[in-house]
Parts: sequence; structure tokens; C-alpha cells
Amino acid sequence: MSFRSGSALVLCENRHVGKSFLLSFLAISSAFGADPIERYLNAPFASELTAAPSGGKVAWILNERGARNLWVAAAPDYKGRRLTSYKDDDGQDLGDLSWSPDGRFLTYARGGDLETNGDIPNPRNLPATPEQAVYAIPFDGGASKKLGDGRGPAVSRDGRVAFIKDGQLWMTTLDAEKTSARPVEAVHAKATTYELQWSPDGSAIAFTSYRGDHSFIGVYRVATNTLTYLDPSVDRDFSPVWSPDSRRVAFVREAYSSAISVGPVREAATPWSIRVADAVTGAGRAAWHAEKGPGSAFRKIEAATQIFWADGDRLVFPWERDGWLHLYSVSADGGRAQVLTPGDFEVEHVSLSRDRRELLFSSNQDDIDRRHVWRVAASSGGKASPILGTDPGGGMGEGIEWEPADVATDIGTGAVAFLRSSATEIGRAAVKIGNAPVRDLAPDSMPADFPKDLVKPQQVIFPASDGTAIHGQLFMPPAGGGPRHAAVIFFHGGSRRQMLLGYHYMHYYSNAYAMNQYLAARGFVVLSVNYRSGIGYGLNFREALNFGNSGGSEFNDVMGAGLYMAARPDVDPQRIGVWGGSYGGYLTALALARASGLFAAGVDMHGVEDWSIRGERKLTALNADQLREIERTALQSSPLADVKNWRSPVLLIHGDDDRNVAFNQTERLVEALRAQGVDFEQLIFPGEVHEFLLEESWIKAYRSAGDFLARKLKPE
Repeated sequence: MSFRSGSALVLCENRHVGKSFLLSFLAISSAFGADPIERYLNAPFASELTAAPSGGKVAWILNERGARNLWVAAAPDYKGRRLTSYKDDDGQDLGDLSWSPDGRFLTYARGGDLETNGDIPNPRNLPATPEQAVYAIPFDGGASKKLGDGRGPAVSRDGRVAFIKDGQLWMTTLDAEKTSARPVEAVHAKATTYELQWSPDGSAIAFTSYRGDHSFIGVYRVATNTLTYLDPSVDRDFSPVWSPDSRRVAFVREAYSSAISVGPVREAATPWSIRVADAVTGAGRAAWHAEKGPGSAFRKIEAATQIFWADGDRLVFPWERDGWLHLYSVSADGGRAQVLTPGDFEVEHVSLSRDRRELLFSSNQDDIDRRHVWRVAASSGGKASPILGTDPGGGMGEGIEWEPADVATDIGTGAVAFLRSSATEIGRAAVKIGNAPVRDLAPDSMPADFPKDLVKPQQVIFPASDGTAIHGQLFMPPAGGGPRHAAVIFFHGGSRRQMLLGYHYMHYYSNAYAMNQYLAARGFVVLSVNYRSGIGYGLNFREALNFGNSGGSEFNDVMGAGLYMAARPDVDPQRIGVWGGSYGGYLTALALARASGLFAAGVDMHGVEDWSIRGERKLTALNADQLREIERTALQSSPLADVKNWRSPVLLIHGDDDRNVAFNQTERLVEALRAQGVDFEQLIFPGEVHEFLLEESWIKAYRSAGDFLARKLKPE
């Protein structure tokens, strides 16, 4: 007889084994933490929350076991309901939400991988390539209507819909079916179009025209079928935003540079600037420019636009002048910028209130390893206040909140929707109305079998091998299993990421957090490491000296984490494993290649194994000696440079349609490991991309990873 516990095949000699034996086996498996990984991954994950411009309505996306659907809620009860009805784990992304200005319709894109451009992925390996198309659906309910092939829709006040198809600007209308209108190409250029922004009066649309080493801001006028480029230059312009009167457009300008960025970028040779242009004539001027030094290189926030045209004709934007990413305000006519959010923390998700007087944002203020939502006046001299208030102890509480949006039906009533999670609750949509308690918008969407016994990770701070203070989250297993446990160290991807003391606000890392919970339930002590070159701890930590392909200085943090775990009295120093995906896969491989004596096994998901063959790095502008030196440093920073010292077993996981980390990175590593006789296993997903589109792929990958680590580190 044979049966499966997780993905491990269990064999029994006795063909007549009874039901009681099976139940006993399952009870023993449960006692050792062998609950199915599905329990940790089957909760719906909420993302892309957006409020209607007219107020009183909110929409978000819910990924329900791989079926991505659009959910909505409205005042006064804000009871969530599913608006679309996609049912299958078909690997088709859904996103790019855009409201009609009156709040009657929502448009969205569905199909492919909306995080990347290019060919449409086909993770189900269907005979016909799936389509990527733009749809509209009434807020009050009804069937979705396909508007055209493409993505990135934006709706004007009079019902025109602009979208992007094959990198070009296309137009249709919400009532195209009624008028028999067909989508038409409005602008065709040797460029890629993105960041569509309709003027408030609906007469024109601004967009970014990306042309490789430079980009323009274009303005297309519908009535006259004319195109104007605003203040064109050799530089890189992006993130257009309209003035309330539809007469001007502000945008970010980064100076052209032939220099190749390898390693940290703490300063730019020519600081970035904000320009304001006349939307009709195209004539522009500098409204503000960054100073030399910290903050001279532009750093983005998570927002629909990088500039907000606020009340009082003020422009609000992000800047790292003091070494932390903050919001600043300046007059559209020019002048000195004034900081709105001072302190040792970073601003992240930002939106503008309906009256344009306040900025709503998330940050790690007063709670560096979490996120909370705040509001601050767009005018100078104000002080940010927490949207959820403070608990009796003066802190922000143990929850995590992000993506705040003004949903008030009346200006100034203080209704804010946002996404939230905690150590034991996955990301979901919620609303805070005035002084009333926060409530979830779709509480019934949580599955009944979602684990109730999740652990609360502890904040730990330990020294890297060079003395740098490194933050991490420690997951302790249930009591029992002996005085010393096997341990696993996790490295996130990015590297511009920060793991938190709870479920993450990004789907990939929400899954990774769930995996760490799963490993803790299986009896491992788990440490999640926020290594240097990640976000949340300031500019100098993010732009760490000699990081990545310029020296791999994060290995100091890898070793510090390993030595910290080995010194713990509750960890068996002979049974420490590592795992991670993407950049975390790179650090996992680096750990095994350079320190197999400390790290006994690992799981490397789509990691970078050789920086010197990264195809997207364009080094042709360098002379031969410079090129050789950069390539030498890149290789020496890579796991393949030290693969001769690799002894520990590893599981390699990769999708062969990965558009972020080339599949040949894993091919090269397999070739090297085979040559040395290293014990390795591989799990390959034909047709999958970097962030798996199929829930089925996540389950297979994490089940295999958990079983592999258990076999290699917990032979009992």
C-alpha cells in the first residue's frame, strides 16, 4: 500500500493495513507539523485597493486560490461583494483597475502577467495563447464587456477609454457596443507608452513615451487629433500629473547619463528635477530641483503617480534629502521644498484626499518592522497623524496597514479604506469611518480551515559578520520535539524589500510569510532576515556599499544570521538550512557555496547564480578594461565563483518562462553541481513565470521545499 503525506511518498509493506493504522499515521504526521501547505496558502489575498473619484465606493482585487476577482463595497454599509465571477486557477492575472469619474463603471485588464511586458505567458500550456484584454463592468453589477486587446485602461469624464496595446496608445468608449465604435490607435511611435493620465476636463490625455535611453511626456488631444511633446530633451521624463484646471502638466525629469550603474547609487551626477509645462504649447520650466548629495538620485514611492497636484497649487513628491524617503511640498510656481513627514522612517503607499488637502500614506514611523497608515496636510507646517489613532500604550498596535484611500461621501467626513494584515491574518480590505472601530469589508471570504494556531514572530536584531545591525523576524515552533530544533533561515527577494512582523502587502512575500509559518509548524526555528540592500532602514542601508554584483556584501548578513542561529540554545547548529526566492535564492546559493559547513541544506527558488551573465546589463559603453573589471567583480560576487566548495544538498525550483531571472541561471548551476557530484533535486515548471501565476505551482513548490528541508534536516 502507498499513500502521500504532503508530497512525500510513504510505503507500507503490509497490503492489508487497516483504516485505524491510516488514521494513526495521519495523527502522528499532524503531531509533527505535517498539515497540508494548502491550509497556509488558501486564504484570499487582497491587493490594488482603489477608491472612486466620486467618493463612497471602493474596489480591490481578491486572489481566491488562484482565481482573481474584482470586489467592491459602497457607503453606507461598505459590505463587500464579488463583482466579477472568474472561478479557475487559470494563471491569468487581473489588475490595472480604473474608475469612471462618476463611479458607475470599473475598467480592468485581465490576462498574462501584468507585472511584465512582452509575450503573454501560458503556464497551463494551452494550445492557444491566452489573451490580454481590457474590460469594463458596471459597479451595480452585470457582465464584463471586452473593450479591446491590451492593458492599462484610463477613463475620461465623458466615457472615453484609453489603453495600451503593443506599447501604443489606443482609444475606445465605455458604450462602444452601443455605438458600434471600434478601438482605434490614437498614437503610434517608436516607443513604449505607459502612465496614462486624463486631464480633469477630459479633453486630453498625458502619457509617458519611453524610448530606451530617454523618454518624453506626450499630450494627445482627442477633438483635434493632435499630439504635443512637453519640453522634450535628451533626459528621462516620467510620471505626468495634471493641474486641476487642465492647463498644465508637472512631471519628473532625470538627467541623461552614459554612466553604467553597478553597485550602490547614493548620489546622481546631475540631480533630478520637477518640471511644469503648458499642456497646449509644450513650453516648460523647472519648478524645483533636488540638491546635490543624498536624494539627488530619484527614489519612487508606491503610488499611481510620483507627484500630487494638491490644494493651494502645491506639488507634493518623494525625496530622500535626509537619507529617508519622505514627502515634500513646493509651490507649482517654484520655491523651497518643505518636508511634510520628517523622522527616521520611510513613506511608502501614498494617495491624495478627494479635497486635495491631505496626503494619505503608509510608513514604518514609530514601528520600523511594520506599516501603519497616516495623514498629513499638503500645506507646510502640519504634522502627520495616525489614521487609526494610537493604542493606550502610545504605539500603533500590532497590525499592518497599507494603501489608504479616501472613500468619504462628503468632503471632510474622514472615511478611509485600506488593506491590512497582522501576524495571524492575511491581507484584506477594511474601512475606518470617523471614530467608529475598523471593520473588514469582506469578512466572510476567509476559509474555515485557515490555520488558527499561527505564531507571532518576534523582532530580533543581530550583528552581521562585519558588525552591521540586521533586523529579522523569529518564528518559534510549538513546544516539544527536544531541547534543540532544526532551523531554517529565509532571505527575501528584491532585494528592495522588507519582511514584516506579519503577513506582507505583496502576494509573493505574503506567500513566503505563510511558508515560514508552515515551517515553524513543522518544528523548525525560522529566522527571516532583512539583509542590507533592502528597504525600510534608510538610503545608506538600501544602497549598501559593495552589494549584489558589486561585491556581494550581503554575505556578511548571511553569515551573521547563521552564527546567530547556531549560538541559540534551542537550535541544533548541525541542522541549519536556508531558503529563499529570486534575490533570496541568490543568497541561499551564496550561503551553500561559501559556507556548507554552517548551512546543511537549502532551497533555491529562481535565484541568480552568476551576475556576470545578466542579459539586461548593457555594458557596451565601457572600454575593454572597464568591462573586464566589472565582469570579474560580478562573477566573484556570484555563487558559481565558489561552487567548488559547495557540499550541502539543495532543491532548485524555477519556471522556464521566467522574465525576471533567466532560466539559464539554474541551468548553469545544475551543470556545475553535477560536475562536482553535489546532491541536488530540481522542480521545474514549464511555462511558469517568476512570480508563479498558478496557485497550483505555489503549492507544489512550497510542499516540495518543506518536505526537502524535513528530509535533509530532520531525519527522524
